[in-house]
Amino acid sequence: MSIPDLNLLVALDVLLDEGSVAGAATRLHLSSSAMSRTLARLREVTGDPLLVRAGRGLVPTPRADELRERVGSLVQESQRLLRPAKALDLSKVERTFTIRTSDGFVENFGPPLLARVSAEAPGIRLNFLQKSDKDSAPLREGRIDLETAVVEASMSPELRTQALFRDRLVGAISASHPLAQSEISYEDYAEGRHIIVSRSGFDEDSMEGKFLPEDVRRCVVSSVGGFAAALAVAKHSDLIATVPERHTVSLREGMFSFPLPLRVTCFTVSIVWHPRLDADPIHRWLRACMRAVCAPSRSRSCESY
Repeated sequence: MSIPDLNLLVALDVLLDEGSVAGAATRLHLSSSAMSRTLARLREVTGDPLLVRAGRGLVPTPRADELRERVGSLVQESQRLLRPAKALDLSKVERTFTIRTSDGFVENFGPPLLARVSAEAPGIRLNFLQKSDKDSAPLREGRIDLETAVVEASMSPELRTQALFRDRLVGAISASHPLAQSEISYEDYAEGRHIIVSRSGFDEDSMEGKFLPEDVRRCVVSSVGGFAAALAVAKHSDLIATVPERHTVSLREGMFSFPLPLRVTCFTVSIVWHPRLDADPIHRWLRACMRAVCAPSRSRSCESY
C-alpha cells in the first residue's frame, strides 16, 4: 500500500477553513492553479468532491463537514509535535540515568555530581555501574545512558564522545614504605615490587601498561581488576601501584604519591553515549553537569611533566 502524502492534510484543513481555492492558495503561498490541482488530488484520494460550487462560492459536502474537525485536530497536533521542546523545568523532571564508569571516577567525581544533580533536579536518580569491559552493546541497546572511557580507535564509530579531562599516571605506595618521603629514581621504580591492574590477569593486558614506555620492565607480584583494589593492597603492603592521577585523588589519601621517573603518555577521559540521546535536553544537561564537575583544576597540566 502506498504511503499517503500527509501534506494534503494541511491543504485540506486550509481549504475547509477558507471555503475558497483562491483564499487557500494565498494562505499556503501557492498559485490558484496549483491549489486547484491539490483539490483535485484530495478529491481523488478521499473519493468525495469535498467542495462543490454553490452560486459564486464553494460549499462543503457532508463528507467534508465530517472531516473538518478531525483534520484540524490532526494538523494542530502535528504542528505541536514538530515545534522545539519547551524550556526544561528540571525541578519537575523524574528520571533515572545509568552511568557505567570506574570505581575511581565514582569516588572522586560522584559526590560533587550527585550534589549538583540533587540541587538542580531532585527527581533525577543516578545509578553507577562498574565498567568491567569495553563492550559498547549496553549503550546501543539502551541499558546504560552514559559511560566514561579513554577513547580508542576500536570504539564503535556510531557513538558520540566528548572530552572530560586529561590525566596521567602516577605512582602510589604505603606511607610506611621504605621509599616514601624520598625522590624515587627509575631504578627504584623498576626494581620495586608492583601490583598491576588487568582484567585478564595477564601483564600484557595491564590497563596502565599501555601508557608506559615499551621498554619498561616491572617486577609484578600481583594483579587485580581495578585501580581501587590496587591502591587498597598497596596501602597495606610494600607494593607499588601505578594509577591515573585525577581518577584516584580520594583513593590515594594517606599514601605517598610520586610522579613516575620515566616518560609517560597522557590520555583523555571522555564521556560516551549513543546518538539517539544526542538531542535529549535532559541528557544534554547531565552531560554538561559531568563536564562541570570534571573541569580541570589549576594543578600543573599533563603536558608539563
